[in-house]
Amino acid sequence: MPKETSKILEELALSPDFQTFYEENQDHMVTQSLSDMLDALIRASGLTKTVIIRRSEISESYAYQIFSGLRKPDRNRLLSLAVAMELSPDTTQQLLKCAGYPPLYVKRPFDSVILYGLHKKLTVPELNEMLLQYGQEMLV
Repeated sequence: MPKETSKILEELALSPDFQTFYEENQDHMVTQSLSDMLDALIRASGLTKTVIIRRSEISESYAYQIFSGLRKPDRNRLLSLAVAMELSPDTTQQLLKCAGYPPLYVKRPFDSVILYGLHKKLTVPELNEMLLQYGQEMLV
């Protein structure tokens, strides 16, 4: 069962040494590569890469480079893929963490629009329209 990040952080602060902390928490560390996580999410979604790419509005060649691990997408393109796969907000947060990006933060206008869109299962064009309406940059 996954441990809350705050609990792991507390254990880190209280641990007598790093080795003990690491041995007790290594199962809770993020070790999966971004391309592996994307592959697992694609399989779970039941969608094809072609459908996801079309929905994401990312160029086909660039998207395949992301899926193969040749390129690391910027945060917005990764969010476009999450929207295209209709990921939940929680899964999207995990995807962002796996890529080394900050999680969506509801107090940031851009992030709050994205979170709303994830909850409501909006498409990339619908989200781009909302983002523009609120003076934010588009996803792609």
